[in-house]
Amino acid sequence: MATPTNPIDLATRGPLVLAVTASTLAVCTVFTILRLISRFVVVNKQGLDDYAIIVAWLLAFGTSFSICYGTSVGLGRHEANVPPEWQSAMKKASFAFSVLYNPALMATKTSILIFYLTLSRTQKLFRYATIATLVVVNVGGLALTLLNILQCHPVGAVFLTPVPTSANCTNIITIYLSSAPLNIITDLAILFLPMPILTAMRLPRKQKTILVITFGFGIFVAVVDVVRIAYLQSAARTNLQAVQQNGRGNGSDSRNNDEFSWYASLSFMWSAIEINVGIMCACVPALKPLTARFLPQWVLDGTVVREKSTTQTSDSAAIPPNIVDSPRRSTFVTSPTCSNRPQSPPTKPPPALTGTGESIDIMAFLTTPDMNEMPHLPKTNTFSTAPTAGKPSVAFFDFVDTHKKKNITLMGNRESIYPILMVTILFFIWGFAYGLLDTLNAQFQTVAHMSTGQTVGQHSAYYLGYIVGPLTFARLVFRHWGFKACYTVGLIIYACGALVFWPSAVLTSFPAFLISNFITGLGLSTLELGANPFIVLCGPPEYAEARLNMSQAIQAIGSILSPLLAKKVLFKASAGSLIDVQWTYLGISFFTIVLAIAFFYVPLPEATDEELENASARMPIPRNATLGSSKIKVMWVSLFMGVFSVFCYVGGQESTSTSFAAYMKLVMPSLDEVNYQAVGHTAFAASRFLAAIANIWIKPRYILLFFFVGAIAFAAACMQGDGPTPAALIIMVMFFEGPLFPQIYAMALRGLGKHTKDAAAVLTAAIGGGAVFPPMTYGALKAVNAQYAFCVVVAAYSAGTLLPIWINVWPDARRLADPVRDGEARRGSMLESGRRDLGTTGGGEKKRRFSGMKQRWSGGKQDGLGVGSRNGDQLPSVEHRERSSWPEGRGPIIENSREGSSSE
Repeated sequence: MATPTNPIDLATRGPLVLAVTASTLAVCTVFTILRLISRFVVVNKQGLDDYAIIVAWLLAFGTSFSICYGTSVGLGRHEANVPPEWQSAMKKASFAFSVLYNPALMATKTSILIFYLTLSRTQKLFRYATIATLVVVNVGGLALTLLNILQCHPVGAVFLTPVPTSANCTNIITIYLSSAPLNIITDLAILFLPMPILTAMRLPRKQKTILVITFGFGIFVAVVDVVRIAYLQSAARTNLQAVQQNGRGNGSDSRNNDEFSWYASLSFMWSAIEINVGIMCACVPALKPLTARFLPQWVLDGTVVREKSTTQTSDSAAIPPNIVDSPRRSTFVTSPTCSNRPQSPPTKPPPALTGTGESIDIMAFLTTPDMNEMPHLPKTNTFSTAPTAGKPSVAFFDFVDTHKKKNITLMGNRESIYPILMVTILFFIWGFAYGLLDTLNAQFQTVAHMSTGQTVGQHSAYYLGYIVGPLTFARLVFRHWGFKACYTVGLIIYACGALVFWPSAVLTSFPAFLISNFITGLGLSTLELGANPFIVLCGPPEYAEARLNMSQAIQAIGSILSPLLAKKVLFKASAGSLIDVQWTYLGISFFTIVLAIAFFYVPLPEATDEELENASARMPIPRNATLGSSKIKVMWVSLFMGVFSVFCYVGGQESTSTSFAAYMKLVMPSLDEVNYQAVGHTAFAASRFLAAIANIWIKPRYILLFFFVGAIAFAAACMQGDGPTPAALIIMVMFFEGPLFPQIYAMALRGLGKHTKDAAAVLTAAIGGGAVFPPMTYGALKAVNAQYAFCVVVAAYSAGTLLPIWINVWPDARRLADPVRDGEARRGSMLESGRRDLGTTGGGEKKRRFSGMKQRWSGGKQDGLGVGSRNGDQLPSVEHRERSSWPEGRGPIIENSREGSSSE
């Protein structure tokens, strides 16, 4: 390769890369020095996080120096413009960068996580999550570092130009892209881990804002990582194209023929920015003592908060002791004449902490020096504490209601609308993910030349996650932390599975794609473990099947939209399509994490085992009935039948789904498979909407038996014929499949009381039938054809009918499965609504007049419960009620109330 005659006129990115890398390193150095002055000089208190940041800076200096040196020997130029004598030096600089990059990130993140461990020793969940992140950062970083060191065999081949054919090298671009999920996942974990603690602090508004912004600035690190990856996509597309064309496409060929020095230069630059900015973010919280000494006005809030009975600056707000190291105080001063309320702090801020060897608590780095103690809170006549007629006072702590969460089993129709709508959003998300997964499996098979059997294996890996998740960690999360914790944990794991798709697409690796599907199944099973029983329990129990059918119909709509979006909008079947899908999955993962954070703050009702037991005990059902003279309870038999029925149903449904394309090619190849499958999913969703309406008037066990029989009949009919008739029959199979799962799940869960959460875990694990039956269907398809394979579908649905036969034949099972009303909960709902009317001025009088009009329209025939006189079959006129402190299922006597004074 000849040396260019006029290097000045050559296109090069070197000066830009050099200037940006050197400047960010300089700023990073300033932040590091200021941090060390703050910790070693001002407070004279050092920690492991300080020593880790020193190591991080040394590694950052090494990476930045290797990039800067590389720009002097061709980095940033096109390969044709790099003189041969520069090649070895440039490759050495690139190798040094690739080896130091991951250790620099490891040291930076380790420093931040060690600092997190000192934030709160009483927040066990936070500490466990921090320790887990710390392990992932270091184990994953070490593995990636070794992968970079051993990128060629022998190692010395990495410096040779050209790389000899006897050497075996991994494509360096592939290595860089494969590290993306680990970096993004740990970046987001570090960003969001402290947010629940920071947002729960009772601090002045200015200080809390500064804290959240300081810790939230780490989002820039994740964004930088994404920008860095964008500059590597052209090489990855070339690699995928080589795989699709059955070329070698190996690392040795790419090193000899690609434009690495040109397109990797900006990636290196953004890598340096990522490392240096990460160190700056890690240093910012430790700069507080230095700032408090020289710029106290930056950290002290002089905003004056004027209240009715006292005046004080907002800096007098206190930190809850549970954020530091002691349990929260249970008493609050509420008297407006309290003599021990705190005095206003001096207008001049106290001096910053100085001295040699003086011990300082970690919270002093986050707050002002005068805020270490928790004074008594003065009385404030706010909206929540001002006297109101007939309305009980509600205790608030820093504008956060301190009462326990609402009991999900005591919610009426109206007040259950909001939480059901919020959780139904999650149904749509996993329906969308399910539909997208099938499409991506087919796309992966096309691009990577994988067999149909491997695609079935990927599908089974997804459902294997459903077996593992609910029976292990998801069950523990559900039992100890409740419904909302399952949503947050499930969404985060699902986001991780979406990110792991990145290296599987880059490597076009079947095992990596199996892992991605398995992690996605773990996340969505955790999500479903909390969501399905939530919909069943939230609201009057007689409408449980209707609610679950409606929510799962929304899920089916997601399954309709995702394949159409993936096939028609996002990508076509081409060499670079998996790269396009990478970015789609990256967007989905970011959206999912944001949704998980949002659900952390969304108020949703919960239920303890005791409350679930009380709810079941209130209903007139034979919970203790046994099988004849045996000690086996009927409800356990019904649960077992329900689990087996779910296992068989999901297996049959997934067998239909995975064989749909082969079936259509056999019976009517002229039809567009994607569009026609969307028709089937539409029929599937429509049947759930119809079943939701039918459950209001028809007993659910009859509906379940009807749809099972229909699915068996049409699946058997699909085994013969060709042309439009069998094509229409498979749509009917999907129509009758729709309501089966909601009907089974709701009836199997009814009346289990304190065992409800464990039963929900087992029922969710039974969805793993989707991992067992599709391989059997594939075997039958290979042995004969796709029509013959429907014998597996017929067998699965026939076995699933054991549940509807059992609950329709055995009397006690029938009484357990049939929905009944919780009359005591209805009475409580009506009574509390009456209390709201009495306690509301103006608007309450209008409500009473409106209620009187309703009574006149209904002929005045109402009993003491506020329902119709015909056996109480009508709904109460007012369903909404707030949480109260009276015992579960038993409301207080409200004198002079229109509805309850006579009956109670």
